[in-house]
Amino acid sequence: MQQPADHPGHPAVPHLTTALTGPLLELERRILDSMPAIERWFRLFWQDHVPPFYGSVDLRNAGYKLAPVDMNLFPAGFNNLSEDMLPCAVQAAQAAVERLCPDARNLLLVPERHTRNLHYLTNVARLVRILAATGLEVRVGSLSAEVTEPTVISLPGNEQLRVEPLARRHGRVGLFGHGDDPESTPGAGFDPCAILLNNDLSAGTPEILRDLRDQVLVPPLHAGWTVRRKSHHFAAYDEIADEFARLISIDAWMVNPYFARCSAVDFQAREGEDCLAESVDHVLTRIRAKHKEYGIDEQPFVIVKADAGTYGMGIMTVKDASEVRDLNRKQRNRMAVVKEGLQVSDVIIQEGVPTRERIEEGTAEPVVYMVDKYVVGGFYRVHRERGIDENLNAPGAHFVQLAFAGACNLPDCRALPGTAAPNRFYSYGVVARLALAAAAIELERTAQLLPKASSAPDVAVAQ
Repeated sequence: MQQPADHPGHPAVPHLTTALTGPLLELERRILDSMPAIERWFRLFWQDHVPPFYGSVDLRNAGYKLAPVDMNLFPAGFNNLSEDMLPCAVQAAQAAVERLCPDARNLLLVPERHTRNLHYLTNVARLVRILAATGLEVRVGSLSAEVTEPTVISLPGNEQLRVEPLARRHGRVGLFGHGDDPESTPGAGFDPCAILLNNDLSAGTPEILRDLRDQVLVPPLHAGWTVRRKSHHFAAYDEIADEFARLISIDAWMVNPYFARCSAVDFQAREGEDCLAESVDHVLTRIRAKHKEYGIDEQPFVIVKADAGTYGMGIMTVKDASEVRDLNRKQRNRMAVVKEGLQVSDVIIQEGVPTRERIEEGTAEPVVYMVDKYVVGGFYRVHRERGIDENLNAPGAHFVQLAFAGACNLPDCRALPGTAAPNRFYSYGVVARLALAAAAIELERTAQLLPKASSAPDVAVAQ
């Protein structure tokens, strides 16, 4: 076992214990040696594509491969980032706002409907702080029916967050007090140029946000789980990974998990089991072939999870196809429904990438945060009760802050790979940005999939 050194000047960087084997060391060396070509590739890519406003990527370091396993387009958890990275986040947010609405004065932040989850609301407060530092007046408008008047919520650390009911007038969404004239002209009250969603729309696309008049909404509605599918993202990532592999002369599998998709699945009615079993067997067979090619003596596994949805729900680890035919009632119920009661009908069967990193006696995986096209921070999700082949985004997880800002941008190309935190974190940033590039392509391709709907009424309050 080898322990990378802490990054000097960044005491928040955790001391990692990582099982490092030859292939990953070679991958890191290829990435370090190819840094000029990699950065040029990203620079040219972003000339032709628009990055998502923000995003976070869950990574897995198996010791023999480094791959993304999830891409979130509505990231929460900004409160888990180190204070050291805030200047980097503000600078990246400035670039994102200039792209979004260069002359913007006001920005409306629309969060999840949670009104009692203080951890999530602390994330919202951190986002408000970052965005306000770009020169915007930022206010929070809720879709929750529980928020009927401006409400001040007390948060840990003597912080407060003001949440107000969202409303729509004249085809525009903003914050309008009860004393405002419903027939008042556009621009009255808080009438923002831009609206930032921190709500993944698992409950569906609210009518109040459709067909806005001269307002920019990001991420777009088709980024929500009403339309978005994880399989669409990883299909785009396949292409990005192949191109990246050719660029630095590696096997694309080193940065890319295999996957398959099954539709028309009903776990409670036990429908679609044949598709699931066949897909599990197909992906496991491909993994076994790669393990044989690289001399990896490990039992392969796959992760079966809902193709739409988040919050670590609707996920199971499978090591043999027979396991998806023999689910008990509790397992079927757990897989059948995810966040906001969304029924699972499509699933993705993804190659399981074991995580070899441990922090504070727990299994750990890095999560990388980006704003615009820049890495702005990260943390380790740590779970003491979960194994290297299990989902860590589950109750009992905690987070270890990571001072990513300096570390991931300034690798020491002369140092041995795997021996210095900046080099490891630079590699993480590169693979996370590949996932971000795939998300940009994914959004381009799904832009036409949002069903047409009639405009919301000119005067409405969020329900």
